[in-house]
Amino acid sequence: MKLYYSPGACSLSPHIALLEAGLPYDLVKVDLRAKKLENGDDFLAVNPKGQVPALGLDSGELVTEGPVIVQYIADRAAEKNLAPAHGSDERRKLQELLTFINGEVHKNFSPLFQPVFSDETKEFFRTRLTAKFKYLDGLLTGNGYLLGNNFSVADGYLFTMLRWADAHKLDLSMFKNLMAYKDRVAARPKVQEALAKEGLMKAA
Repeated sequence: MKLYYSPGACSLSPHIALLEAGLPYDLVKVDLRAKKLENGDDFLAVNPKGQVPALGLDSGELVTEGPVIVQYIADRAAEKNLAPAHGSDERRKLQELLTFINGEVHKNFSPLFQPVFSDETKEFFRTRLTAKFKYLDGLLTGNGYLLGNNFSVADGYLFTMLRWADAHKLDLSMFKNLMAYKDRVAARPKVQEALAKEGLMKAA
């Protein structure tokens, strides 16, 4: 498999999943602005969406969209328990979490990356994000991870978003569960390995 990624982007989530799953893969770095691979090839020829993550399968097929990719990875290594079994109530909860992180957290970060938006507009989205993180902080009450005491692919995704929060200086210090959780996930050896491979020296 090949993981098309950009350092620190949302592709960090499936990168963590691949390492936690113990699956073999190659990393292919993408320049998202130029839409080019490191060797100069056109990334749009690989993924017409022009976005990471994208996972190239050995069959030649391409899987896109982070929540789909991480579930695919988890199912390829079911013995690692990175996702509950298909059809179970716990799997439904995982899918709900992935959808929430994707639609309510990830997408609300998008304006913060755009220099064309005013500070006032960005502050609106920062306030929205704080409310989303407050909800997630509540879910972590009494739990080590989002689904209880077992690390899942949803945790790699939320950890990535927490790194983005730090990069944009979003103050989440009032959310004690979330802060302890971030440190807990960051301490995992495979998370540290993913950060090192992407040239991100330490968890933000």
